[in-house]
Amino acid sequence: MNKAFVKETDDDDDADGALPQIPAGTKNYITPAGYQRIKDELLHLIDVDRPEVVRIVHWAASNGDRSENGDYIYGKRRLREIDRRIRFLTKRLDIAEVVDPSVHHGSEQIFFGATVTYENQAGRQHTVTIVGIDEIDPLNGKISWISPVARALTKASQGEAVTLQTPAGMEELDILEVHYPARTTD
Repeated sequence: MNKAFVKETDDDDDADGALPQIPAGTKNYITPAGYQRIKDELLHLIDVDRPEVVRIVHWAASNGDRSENGDYIYGKRRLREIDRRIRFLTKRLDIAEVVDPSVHHGSEQIFFGATVTYENQAGRQHTVTIVGIDEIDPLNGKISWISPVARALTKASQGEAVTLQTPAGMEELDILEVHYPARTTD
């Protein structure tokens, strides 16, 4: 098929544009566990996934006509996706600022890495952990440090009430508990 009729772009970050942007003038804060997870994914892509796809593409190319060779076409597309993800992860690791939340162990004030239990005006309790933007997992209570809830909670202490601006108006959150992971002795 003529390339004029196929929409292919080489835009590096289109596939990963779903992640929130890092605010201008700030660093890409990340926990040690999050940094290790991204590093492990990068190494797996480089050492396992990419060589396997290259092997398949090489085999498919040796079969002859590439224009109707599904293995070749899919393999090349998958190789571009892997390369795009490798570039994205490499950039994220390069600008990452690893922050160990265990340095605040025992503190009742909320900073990056804190796990906070709070109660909203409706009386429902929520437990969230404030993490980097590359680590967010709202279904498991991991929220970005740039999220409105995390910004409202940051620098407050256990027992205080903070105000959160929501689309429905102002909401007061009562901070019930703050804890950090214990320090590890490596």
